[in-house]
Order: sequence, then C-alpha cells, then structure tokens
Amino acid sequence: MKNLDVAAVVTGGASGLGEATTRALTAEGVAVTIMDLQEDRGQALAAELGGHTTFVRTDVTDEASVQAAIADATGKDRPLRIAVNCAGIAWAQRTVGRDGTAHPLDVFSKTVMVNLVGTFNVLRLAAAAMATTEPDEDGERGVIVNTASIAAYDGQIGQIAYAASKGGVVGMTLPAARDLSGVGIRVCTIAPGLVDTPMVAGLSEEARASLSAGIPFPKRLARPSDYAELALDVVRHGYLNGEVIRMDGALRMAPR
Repeated sequence: MKNLDVAAVVTGGASGLGEATTRALTAEGVAVTIMDLQEDRGQALAAELGGHTTFVRTDVTDEASVQAAIADATGKDRPLRIAVNCAGIAWAQRTVGRDGTAHPLDVFSKTVMVNLVGTFNVLRLAAAAMATTEPDEDGERGVIVNTASIAAYDGQIGQIAYAASKGGVVGMTLPAARDLSGVGIRVCTIAPGLVDTPMVAGLSEEARASLSAGIPFPKRLARPSDYAELALDVVRHGYLNGEVIRMDGALRMAPR
C-alpha cells in the first residue's frame, strides 16, 4: 500500500500493542478509529493524537458494536483500507489442576471468543466495508493484520486456552487471504513472542531479566513499538499475503 491517506481501525487500540500501532499509523497520516473497551484510555489517546483519530467503545465479540466502529471509520473523508486486530486476553490454567480440578469450560470459551471469534468478527466486517471501495493502482482495496502468538506453536503448560485461541488465528490466515483475494484484500498475522506490555510491566525486575535471558537475540523483551513497526511494514509491502510472521528474537518456548 503506497498511499497512507486512508482510514484504519485498530482493536485493543488504547493500550499495549494496539496503542503503539495507533500511534504509528497516526504518525503516518492515517485516520484511525480506536476500538477498545477501555473508555477512559481510548478517549484520552484520541484527544492526545487529535486530527482524524477517534475512539469508539467496542466489544469485538459483539456484531453491532463492531459495526458501529466500522461505520465511524467509513464515515471519514478517506477510504477504510487498514484493520489491525490487537484485542485479546490471556489466561493461565492447566487442563487438570494439581488438585484434580478440570479447567473451567466458560474460561476456555471466553478466551476463544475474544481472541479468535472476535478477530474473525472484525476481519469479516472490515473486509466487507473495504470491498466496497475503489481499488488502488495495484488493485488493492485493503489489508488486515491479525495478532496471534508464538504460543500458537510453542504453547506452554497452562496455556491450553490461550494457545488454542491463537492457533485458530494462525489457521485462519491463509484461508482468509484466499477468500479475500478476489476483492484485493490482503491478510497477514503477526505472532509475537515476549512483549513488554502493561501485563509484563507489573513483574519484578528480576522476573523481567529472567524472561529476557531466555531470548537468543536480541536479549530483551520486544517493545510494543517493534510490533507497530512490523504491522506498518506489512501494510506497506503489497506482496505480503497469507503469511504468519513470528516476531520473537528466535525464541522457542520450553514446556514451562
């Protein structure tokens, strides 16, 4: 995508990977609609960035909620061409605990609903809106960047729900790209490793150093800005399609 005078939606766009992506896109002149449940953070970020950046409180698992955010993006003075899915939740619990308790089904279902079904919900509705726009000179109408995790490949003990949900996002990438090829929409997925998000920021320096030590190179946690930079690379690189890109410093996670 050569012309970034376009509109975009970013789920989970008020914090972590999503906030970094919102900032990076806005810096390139993109009109971003921030989709998030964190109303205070979302409104504050939109006010800080100004211009064409707006916030719509969004539950990615709810069709009407996502449609309202897409309508906000398509109502701007430029075509909707970019969707980045960063919204997600994490959960750690064994299939059967040490006390013999089975993993709660509702927790497993919620994790899959947010991380996988929510991603698909935004993907399908954003793609439908993009498909109505005029293609650019290369025939492209848009690009969708999803977020998986290296847990999709290297799921650790206690990551059964999270790994399953992110594995679904990985598995969805190629068929989505093939489905949308006829209307000129690309689909790629980024699978981050250990990222210095607000969740990790709460750990002690000793714990953070321990996590970093296991990464071959560079020996540091990834930054949200690393993700945002890669997302922008995917947006710009018109021949990247149907691909899952690991962003993990060559880390392969052990069982625990």
